[in-house]
Amino acid sequence: MPASSRARRVGSVAVVAAVTAALSAAASLPSTAATAPVAAHQVSHTPVAQVTPADWEEGLRSYFVLTDPADVEAAKKAVVDNGGTVFAAYDKIGVVVAHAKGEKFADAVRGAAGVQAVGATRTSDVPKEAYDPQIPQAPTQQEPSEDETVQWDMEQIRADEAWEVTTGSPDVTVGVLDTGVDDQHAELKDNFDASKSASCAYGKLDDREGSWRDTGSHGTHVAGTIAAAKNGKGVVGVAPGVKIASVRIAEEPTGLFFPENTVCAFMFAGDKKFDVTNNSYYVDPWQFTCPDDEDQAAILEGVKRAVQYARNQGVLSVAAAGNSNYDLAHKTTDSSSPNDSTPITDRPITNACLDIPTELPGVVTVAATGDSDLKSSYSNYGAGKIDVAAPGGDPGNQDQGVYSTVPGGKFGYKAGTSMASPHVAGVAALLASVHPDASPAKLTALLRKQAQDLPCPEDDRCTGGDAVNSFYGEGQVDAAEAVG
Repeated sequence: MPASSRARRVGSVAVVAAVTAALSAAASLPSTAATAPVAAHQVSHTPVAQVTPADWEEGLRSYFVLTDPADVEAAKKAVVDNGGTVFAAYDKIGVVVAHAKGEKFADAVRGAAGVQAVGATRTSDVPKEAYDPQIPQAPTQQEPSEDETVQWDMEQIRADEAWEVTTGSPDVTVGVLDTGVDDQHAELKDNFDASKSASCAYGKLDDREGSWRDTGSHGTHVAGTIAAAKNGKGVVGVAPGVKIASVRIAEEPTGLFFPENTVCAFMFAGDKKFDVTNNSYYVDPWQFTCPDDEDQAAILEGVKRAVQYARNQGVLSVAAAGNSNYDLAHKTTDSSSPNDSTPITDRPITNACLDIPTELPGVVTVAATGDSDLKSSYSNYGAGKIDVAAPGGDPGNQDQGVYSTVPGGKFGYKAGTSMASPHVAGVAALLASVHPDASPAKLTALLRKQAQDLPCPEDDRCTGGDAVNSFYGEGQVDAAEAVG
């Protein structure tokens, strides 16, 4: 997929500049230049039949089969009885991931007893890699050579002042749900928790050592903004004292984040009791997922259940608002979906169609600002849609990009709401550190309370015709206020 298209999908718009000689294009953004045993994850789903490369065949499609948790076994039987395979199952939320061939599968299973909904999770075939997932190669590391300096984005949210009070607690874990994380990066390895890291690419948990490594650079950049070490070298994250974990949900070779991958990741986050997750992407293949379509309705419900499961386990989810300069409160058309096949030009949509996970209940939605405290030109917005804002940078100006870690021990600039969201996840981690018993609802309230109001510029879209600030929500996060 062209870099510009993938950048818009994942939530970051462009790398502003390369800062080391070895930097190269990768992942969802043009960018400057992704290990240890983990525990098995069988809390939220029952084991299913193991698949091998020989089980894959051309023309397989992936489906959500939704049911009441009490009827999961009946739903699995309906899948098998109609020629499908149960690829994964999340019994506690009643979500079965099925693979099958043929146009009649979905309709046949929809008619089975106990089945609430069935929907295709992608408009393309299941890739062969789903049956033979490879562990991403570990990059060669180089030691940071530059002295640590406070970046403009950290000064803008007063993180440097917050560190005088606390850098965050090691008892707090932020899960990076993304392209993976380079856990051997000198700025990340001491804060990385391998016991809470895995891959959910292709829709089934892979907890082999190294499965969580970055397949691009996006996730490593996000991780550095959250918790890069305060060690006198390179960069510093918002909460350098907390732990980070990686749940890779991006597939190879497409780099897409499909619904079954996302459900797996949120279930894992809940089972591992993360305090916060960062979600700098939207769930492919639909930029806006609509409930009036049978397939998309099943996607909406399946992902919603997984997000709610994680929230019920005490996980606060933070997500990027998106990079289309789109008014989320007044949706009209979408020309970018589905992005795994041929997009539909000017597909009519309504406000019932949601950008997920960012528009799901309980998720903190983050808009991006530049170093002038103004909404970044690309950032989505919308009255009643944005919770808070944070620095996302300017893709046209190197000095106004967000500078963070990239694989191989290197550093680079990126810009986007993908870069804004981890600032908020970092502040949420600081709040969780000073309020260890706070629920996700309480942390959300604290995030809103500590934010510094940003007035609307002279732009009619900001007020939306009423008193609501549609650009910044409650304002820009303030780390010093959060810990003070």
